[in-house]
Amino acid sequence: MEMEPMSDIHQSLEHKLSASGNTVELLRNLPVGSSVFPVVPSEFSNWRDEQLAVRNAAVLLDQSHHMVSLFIEGPDALRLLSGLAVNSFAGFAVDKAKQLVVCNYDGMLIGDGILFHLAENEYSYVGNPAAANWIRFHADTGDYDVTIEVEDRSPSDLRNANVSRRYYRYEIQGPLAKDVIEKLTGAPFPEIRLFNMGTVTVEGREVRALRHGMAGAPGLELFGPYEDREQIRLAILAAGEEFGLRQVGSRAYPTLALESAWMGWPLPAVYSGESMKAYREWLPSSGYEGSFATLGGSFLSENIEDYYVTPYELGYGAFIKFDHEFIGRDALERMADQTHRRKVTLAWNRHDVAKVFASLFDPDTIPFKHIELPRANYTSVSFDRVTLGDRTVGFSSSSGYTHNERSMLSMAVIEADVPIGEEVVLLWGEENGGTAKTSVERHQQTTIRAIVSPAPYSKVAREDYANTGWRTAAR
Repeated sequence: MEMEPMSDIHQSLEHKLSASGNTVELLRNLPVGSSVFPVVPSEFSNWRDEQLAVRNAAVLLDQSHHMVSLFIEGPDALRLLSGLAVNSFAGFAVDKAKQLVVCNYDGMLIGDGILFHLAENEYSYVGNPAAANWIRFHADTGDYDVTIEVEDRSPSDLRNANVSRRYYRYEIQGPLAKDVIEKLTGAPFPEIRLFNMGTVTVEGREVRALRHGMAGAPGLELFGPYEDREQIRLAILAAGEEFGLRQVGSRAYPTLALESAWMGWPLPAVYSGESMKAYREWLPSSGYEGSFATLGGSFLSENIEDYYVTPYELGYGAFIKFDHEFIGRDALERMADQTHRRKVTLAWNRHDVAKVFASLFDPDTIPFKHIELPRANYTSVSFDRVTLGDRTVGFSSSSGYTHNERSMLSMAVIEADVPIGEEVVLLWGEENGGTAKTSVERHQQTTIRAIVSPAPYSKVAREDYANTGWRTAAR
């Protein structure tokens, strides 16, 4: 098959892990911090108003740059993908899309993203780099008649880079998105079913549209040739002006996942096990898994597998269909009837959060770990220990502030017997003053109380999301 070579194949991930002697310590001390969203300005107005517009008006989200894209073509493309994904491909016709979830041989999650069926024998994957690499590995080493074009995320440092993409990707969301889209197209809101694709006409151009519902109301993701991006963007802004549409910058954008209950980019379950060794030998040490998947937080274990999660734990159980053979199927079937940890939202105690900020102004003590607003992640993969009494009941991950709820929230995975409404304690900060990540200043740990809450957290999302969303809807 034809494909672009992985960079730096002279040293593999397996070699790097073996040389380190301790995978957890390696990942916790990688000399990088949290990932930076590239190209898109940090704010177009201010991140508070941009967050509010998602709930109260309409927003334009530029999704063109921060995700990896694979363009997969050939007569064996479907066989390749169905052999990796937990999802069913029954009825997955042209102009449909789905959230693709892939696991290792033990049923532990590697990653997920969105798969578009663009044409016969032609698919596009957009999302997590770990899942993209897993697809590439099997295309490269298996007996598949496919070709893959790889489009990595846009560079964060643009001083010596010219950005070029195959597609722009613009998402129009919010309660007034329907009004914006109708004015933009000069036609009624298109009758496209959830997670199906159709076309709309914008400025005389035919634009592909994915029916989406990220903000709990009908919305569309528009995509087309990258050279058309500015004409389409300006048309969306003009149509949205009377409806209070705001562009969302890279500061507010990742916090929207907190309200929609998506736990982005868990640690890919690739670092252990003999069955995964060939994959680790294929992966370069300089890739995402070996150089950018930084671990951080107060949850500390010497066993890297304690940082793995299953699809069930992230709420993806409805996606798992045993109507086809796929990697991890046997393990997931054994897990199916077990009691699973579950994904929840933690609503942080405002007084404890204020205590963290107050420590910055005390010259006589080492401050607590800084909480960046609105997105508090300081590492690619966050793991903060969550306790109930003397018992560790799970971990807290993606965290940030939402102006819609006036609250600090985080996504967490906790034991099934911890009820909604229970107060738990999150240990904030890292041991021994912090690790070697560039995003970690010297600090001391502290505790933050939090209330176990539903996921999604907001009433709007909980009540509307099942019909208009995609990360919690069964498909």
